[in-house]
This record gives sequence, C-alpha cells and structure tokens, in this order.
Amino acid sequence: MMPFIDRISEQARLKKALIRDAASFVVIYGRRRCGKSRLIRQVLKADDLYFMADQSEATQQRSLLAKVIATTITGFDKVIYPDWDTFFETFNLRLKQKITLCLDEFPYLVKSAPELPAILQKWMDNKEQLKFNLIICGSSQQLMHGLVLDSAAPLFGRADEIMRIRPLQAPYIQDVLGCSSVEAIEEYSVWGGIPRYWELRLTEPDLGEALKYHLLSSQGILYDEPVRLFLDDMRDTVHSFTILSLIASGCHRLSEIAGRLGKPATHLATPLDKLLLLGYIEREVPFGENYRNSKKSLYKIADPFLDFYFKYVVPYRSFIETEQADVVLKRIREHFAGYVSFYWEKLCRDSVPYLNINGITFNPAARWWGNPAKDTFIELDVVAASHDENYLLVGECKWSEKPVNAEDLFADLERKAALLPFSQGKTIIPVLFLKQKPVQTYDKIVFLPNDILTILCK
Repeated sequence: MMPFIDRISEQARLKKALIRDAASFVVIYGRRRCGKSRLIRQVLKADDLYFMADQSEATQQRSLLAKVIATTITGFDKVIYPDWDTFFETFNLRLKQKITLCLDEFPYLVKSAPELPAILQKWMDNKEQLKFNLIICGSSQQLMHGLVLDSAAPLFGRADEIMRIRPLQAPYIQDVLGCSSVEAIEEYSVWGGIPRYWELRLTEPDLGEALKYHLLSSQGILYDEPVRLFLDDMRDTVHSFTILSLIASGCHRLSEIAGRLGKPATHLATPLDKLLLLGYIEREVPFGENYRNSKKSLYKIADPFLDFYFKYVVPYRSFIETEQADVVLKRIREHFAGYVSFYWEKLCRDSVPYLNINGITFNPAARWWGNPAKDTFIELDVVAASHDENYLLVGECKWSEKPVNAEDLFADLERKAALLPFSQGKTIIPVLFLKQKPVQTYDKIVFLPNDILTILCK
C-alpha cells in the first residue's frame, strides 16, 4: 500500500474536532479515490468505530453496523433493531466513554432509509446527550451537498466541520514515484492528484506500461473510471460524457459545444454548471475580464486524468477493444509533449501567488488572449498583477525537448507586454518557465520544473 502522504491541515482539523469536550458532527466529502477513507482511518483511534456502508436494505445495514459496534460493546449485535432511531438510542445508552463513529458512503444509507437524516438531526440538536462523535463521509458530491449544504436539508447548519477533500498537489507525486521533477510533471499530467491512481501507477515499472495495463486495456481497472465517477453524481451520464468528449476534441466555446450537440446554448447551463461544481471542468476568461460577464469564456477539462482519458482513450476505443494498445501508445507519445505543456502552464500559473520576486508578491495568475490592435492577436501564458498593482508579471511557458533561446523569448515577451491594454503605467516583470535551462545564461528570471514543484510545496 502507498504510504499516507500530506493531508496535514485536514488531519489537524479533524483531530481538533474529535477531541472537543462536546460531541462533534463532521462531514467529509469529495470525489471517489481522493483518499477520504484513508484520511479518516489515519485519525481514528483504536477504540473508534468505522463502518463502510453498501447498497443493501436498511435492516441489513443495521445488522452489519451492529457487528462493527459489537467489537466495542459486547453483544450489541445480538439484538434486532426495528429502526435507526432505536439503533442510535441503544448505542448512545450503552456507551461508557466517548468514542467516534464514522459512517462512510453515507449516501448509501440514506438511499435505503430516507428518514435517516431527520433522525440524525434530532440527535445533533441535542448534542449534550450524545456520547459519541459522528463522522459522515461520501463520494457522491451532489448527494452530500443535498444532505448537508442545502438550506432545506434536515442536517443543514448542524455540522461542526465540513471538509471537502480535494486531489493532492503535483509535488507529492514526485515523492511517491521517486522520479525527477520533469517526470513528476509528466506523470501528474496523466494521473492528476488522485492517490489511488498513483498507487496503481506504482504497480508497473514505467508510465507506458502502467497506461497499457490499467487504461489502454478493456480489462484495465481504470478503463471505465469516468463512468463510475459520473454515476456518483449525475442522472444523465451520457450527456456529461458527450460534453467532456467535445471539450477534449477542441470545442472550448459554449457556442461550439452547443453547435456540435445541436442544442441551444441555454440548454447547456445546468449540465455545465454541474460539471463546474464537481471540479471536472473549468471556465477560463482572459486576465482582467469579469468572470461572470465575460463573453470570451473557454471551457477546459480541469482534471488531468479525465482530460487524458477523453483525449486518448475515448477516440481510440476501437483499438483498445481489439487489443492494439501499442498503436494507441504510439499516438500518445507522438503528442505527449504538447499535452503535458498544457499542465506545465497551469502549474506555472498556480505557483505565481507563492512567488516573491525582489520583495514583490502577486495575485493569482491567468492567461490573456485578445486583439490589442487591429489585425494583431496575441496570447500570454501567464499574467498577474502585484498586490500593490504597480507591477505586472508576464510569463511564457515552454515544454521543449531542446534548450530554447532565452534572449529571443524575453524580447518577444516584452514586445507583447507593451501591447497589452492594461500594462500602461505598470512596471513589467518578464518571466520564463522552461522545461530545461536555456542555451545561454541570462540575467532575467527563469523558473525550471524543480523550482515550480518546490514553490508549490509551500
């Protein structure tokens, strides 16, 4: 098993909640395979109770949970409990000291017993009577939102902690795989920040073999992974699958997606909002544009694994189903540097708020594209204003196999920066983000992969 990594702040918050004098109610949610269950088990003590729910009937679920509790309360499983209210009342009465009970995959329990949230609401409203902390956890982000974050839900406002567990940051994959910084960025561009995917990657000697075994095979454990993810949160998985396929194929504007689907753009608002909320896609606007009102929005797949899947698995399913993984792998290798360059850019932008350049710090970075003058179109990979608004960082990202000429890149960068409509009156700070050291030594700012991973560790 892969060693437990990071989650330092999450562990601290969870431990703090569980050692309070009064009973605590903690809600933990996030996409499947993010390490929620592992985090909980990392914090629970030996006499605490952990229960993984399934999709069986409520009576069976109570029977299974009673067996878990019987490891602490002798004979607890020798009684048949007619309902959940009786179950929790008996559990609370028989406890001699305060412990923690975790109900993992909580939405499964609610599916078989819709009355359960209301029953727990009664207990949470009378915490002074409780002798146990309660943790509920679930991978269905939509259902967990509806159970706890919806103002009409019985458990709304009752939680002492609500923790959304997100994918891990890129630098940690280098520690797990024991690879170079360049290889770490390449691996992250495929697997993203999902610990379970990293664990599977460790079973094979290199990236190519891992792809062939786990993803480019009809028997691979990750071959149908997006379908499983979507089933957690969406009624119409076909619609979501289609939208992500179109975005991966290059349809980034709302009008392009709607046109390919043959539907009015207004019909896409709900599915796109859901994909945005779940963190599967992102909406990008040029630096300085109002996020809500910009008419230049581009939709991109936000998760590296899903992006890779919809670019290289979905279009080549026929080859995979006929066991021609080598053909697909060859095509991946032909385009891999260009694919990785997109995530290199994202990681570079993510690092900007942590930079300190000669005492100057910056707001979050974004791309910029547009026409600063007639018949002139330019793009900039990284643009960020300093906190005091006096400086403007402009950056170029290159993921090239060969060393680049930094002098030419800096000259082009400064030329573009001078054309920006919002650069007047600001001091320009040009920065290069490169895969490897440039041909010549240059007295300006250059960041390399190891620099970026180190910065993102902060």
